Amino acid sequence: MHLFISAGEPSGDLHGANLIRALRRIDPHVRCSGFGGERMSAAGCELLYPLTRLAVMWFLRVFLNIFTFLRLLNRARNYFRNERPDALVLIDFPGFNFQLAKRAHAEGIAVYWFVPPQLWAWGGWRVEKMRRWVKVILCALPFEEEWYRQQGVATKLVGHPFFDEMPLQRLDDAFLEVQRPQPENVVAILPGSRMQELTHNLTSLLRAAALVHERRPDTRFLVASFNEAQAEAARAAIAKVQLPIEVHVGRTPEIIDLAEACLIVSGSVSLELMYRLKPATVIYRVGRISLRIGRWFMTTRHITLVNLLAGEELYPEFLCAHDPAEQMAEHVLKWLNDPAAAADVRQRLLALRQRVGEPGACERTARFIVEDLALQQRERTRSAA
Repeated sequence: MHLFISAGEPSGDLHGANLIRALRRIDPHVRCSGFGGERMSAAGCELLYPLTRLAVMWFLRVFLNIFTFLRLLNRARNYFRNERPDALVLIDFPGFNFQLAKRAHAEGIAVYWFVPPQLWAWGGWRVEKMRRWVKVILCALPFEEEWYRQQGVATKLVGHPFFDEMPLQRLDDAFLEVQRPQPENVVAILPGSRMQELTHNLTSLLRAAALVHERRPDTRFLVASFNEAQAEAARAAIAKVQLPIEVHVGRTPEIIDLAEACLIVSGSVSLELMYRLKPATVIYRVGRISLRIGRWFMTTRHITLVNLLAGEELYPEFLCAHDPAEQMAEHVLKWLNDPAAAADVRQRLLALRQRVGEPGACERTARFIVEDLALQQRERTRSAA
């Protein structure tokens, strides 16, 4: 069995790697190729291109990379024709992966979408492409399964793969032994996995941190950077402020574990915060034009996965063009100053985790794909006979 897997985000790279391992537990001889990142490569995927390096959002960023995307789509089409993988498995990253699905479908290759795009939140008109090009959507969220099914798209609820990763995480005890004895309250700053997220949001996060520290001098701040390039950019910004703040690469789980409260950029990391029962406030700053365009297409009240799962604003969130540092700081100060308020958030997060945080999504996805492809093969054999 040969599967082509495409993931364009760091989180998708993680889910893709876990999916490959789950597939190999079922079939040790499965061949996996595609687009992804270092984690998928380490799991045994033959990478045609490290797509996660191009993780982009919003219209201008996509436009600036359009020729690279077109070149990769042509390469994939030729690969589909020459190598004939049994299926294409897409992981999020809708703009590019929609076009990949179109090309695979044209070549008669079955398409599965694992962690599908949030069309129920924006871009609902694109569901027709799902009906046309995708065989089955493997849904991460309960309400999205219902939405896609109402749109006439074949679906199966497998759960969110992020919860597969959480029980496997092993915290760095040496790092924690250095950090825990320090007396200050830790506030985590999580500026996202993309450089553009850091560029747009770090100033607001640092200003919120300064406001918190002004009123609570017994706080210090830990910044979790995705890679060294982002860490250097963060350190350059931090050099302009007077705060007790450190930047660390590859220590996101440890920093979250240490934190009393968190200042974060919207993304899948909110699920990790929910899993570890950490109060957080969320920002996603964009330009005024992008915000107007984005709000025109949005159909949900929330942007944060935890809030979407809860159906309420457990994490105060700010999708905005202005600087919401003061409001974010007020939320953090409330949790630091009022233990009962922080405990209430943790209790509601625990209830949500118990409801939606079941691991095993990658295992269920792998088994479904293997069994569905086997069924297709049996049907083709009967038809040929």
